[in-house]
Amino acid sequence: MAVPVVDPSLNSDSAPVATRAASTGPGAAGTGTPRRPRWRPARADLLAIGAYVLLGVLVCLNYWGDVEHRVSSHLPTDHSWFEWLFAHGAYSVQHLENPLFSTRQNAPDGVNMMANTSLLGATLPLAPVTLLLGPQVTYALYLGGALAATAATAYWMLSRHLVRSRAAAFLGGAFLGFAPGIVHHANGQPNFVSNYLLPLIVARVLLLGAAGRSWRRDGVVLGLLVAYQIFINEEMLLLTALACLVVVLAYAAQRPRATWARTRGFLSALGLGGALALLLTAYPIWFQFNGPQSYRGLQGGVFHNWGEDLVAFVTFARDTVAGDEAVEKTIGLTEQNTWFGWPLVLVALVALALLVRRSLAARIVAVLVVVFTVASIGPVVRFDGAETTIDGPWAYVPDDLPLVEMMMPTRLALVVAAAVGVLLALAWDALARTAPTGAGAAGRAGRWLRPVGYAALALAVLPLVPRPLPAERIDPPPHFITSGGWRPYVPAGRTLVPVPIPSNVHGLPTLRWSALTGHEFPIPGGYFIGPNPDGEGVFGAPNRPTSTLIYATMDSGTLPPLTEENRRQAAEDLRYWKASVVVLGAHPREAVLRELMTALLGPPQRVDDVWLWPV
Repeated sequence: MAVPVVDPSLNSDSAPVATRAASTGPGAAGTGTPRRPRWRPARADLLAIGAYVLLGVLVCLNYWGDVEHRVSSHLPTDHSWFEWLFAHGAYSVQHLENPLFSTRQNAPDGVNMMANTSLLGATLPLAPVTLLLGPQVTYALYLGGALAATAATAYWMLSRHLVRSRAAAFLGGAFLGFAPGIVHHANGQPNFVSNYLLPLIVARVLLLGAAGRSWRRDGVVLGLLVAYQIFINEEMLLLTALACLVVVLAYAAQRPRATWARTRGFLSALGLGGALALLLTAYPIWFQFNGPQSYRGLQGGVFHNWGEDLVAFVTFARDTVAGDEAVEKTIGLTEQNTWFGWPLVLVALVALALLVRRSLAARIVAVLVVVFTVASIGPVVRFDGAETTIDGPWAYVPDDLPLVEMMMPTRLALVVAAAVGVLLALAWDALARTAPTGAGAAGRAGRWLRPVGYAALALAVLPLVPRPLPAERIDPPPHFITSGGWRPYVPAGRTLVPVPIPSNVHGLPTLRWSALTGHEFPIPGGYFIGPNPDGEGVFGAPNRPTSTLIYATMDSGTLPPLTEENRRQAAEDLRYWKASVVVLGAHPREAVLRELMTALLGPPQRVDDVWLWPV
């Protein structure tokens, strides 16, 4: 199936890819072969998708051994949060409630779901799966599926719009879907592996204004894709938009006449797409910034100094076959968004040097790599785990600049990872088009260049094959919770207060009580971002005296001296939370927590496998 590329000379300055594909593809004029139906997938496409699915299963393999009792051992709290989100999507659909807000966590104030990584674009459509199989199964299914789907859409974009070789597109798609930085985020953050719409958005942007295309249709499709991506991951959409801006500027600098010829159609389609996306998402975006529990920026610009370590670029990531967990103790202090390993960095530099003169796409990739590598460094240059005295580019960016104030510099390196994936496809495709036979120097070079090139690419990427994500066992909620034994104690409009109260540091098991019961009862506290008294975003609910006392007792392991003021504050906090019952289940600090709550509320009742303090 022949599809026009983004630009007839994008892949090579001398031989248009679209022309070659059209003249040699199935059903080309003069072959006498009937044209294959456009909807029929090619065998190579099916094999590629099948391989990506197997990789997705491999990454999640440790979860499937005991899916109901396993969480990420790297980010168990994030893992539990996303299980809670899948339960939120199911609850919203089942009860026909507004999915942009939830009162099932942080009761009675609630959580602004648009102001958090709510993944509504996945949790709502998958609500039937969650209701049928539970959030743990949905989480594992979605995580592996999102990785495979991203690789598949990247493969489609590359094979239809940039390279002729299906093997080249497979390699590039595999890296875009399973790059070390992406697999790193699969440890509890499925929103950062949900990139399956981004290759489609990029392809659509670069097709805008092309000859023979309908700007109205392209604009509508782009608007729909962007609107949906907003409900998956706004941060990745922003990174994609920045990358597209750099690509368009780099293309315009090298093809000014072609750019001018496309300007009117490009701007018309872009304007239509932007207007449609804004129309579809205007209320959710307003709700995000102006609805209840919205906030302005993160307190103290908490992530603004998270830049990428220069040594990280040549280091093997922990979750790859060549990786070592020990290296995280030195340079793994922030996120692992590059971690390409030295062989890939070396091969990528050689590929750029060889391709940059003959391929416009390679030159654009080079611009992307340079721009976003520098941008990802952050306010201070880091080297091998230590901050140097050299200022990075973010040192000149105000912490309170809108949008920028919530960005994490290291995540700009994800654009570098995407550019490397495209470069791998370009390099393999160039090798595939190198003549292996013939007379003269070209024929002799072709005989050794292809096997050497293929071997170099293979040796660069094979060490980056992902390993199954590390997982740890977590105890199930008490039988009192899962059996519905709590129901007589929690009337409508009241809350169940679990001990410890969930937060971004404490109470991971009790947060799962809410997720694994389908949000049937509201709880105070939780794991989310909400406003502090000054309107700045902070993690979790503002601590009340009783929650602070509980956390301090857990940390010390001893019962502190209590006063009547502590008991008065406990009663006031329970009234604020609209509590009907306080519940303590099995916990490593169960004994001291029971002593604490008994001293505050009086003797408990033993019901099933928990301790109860009716309010």
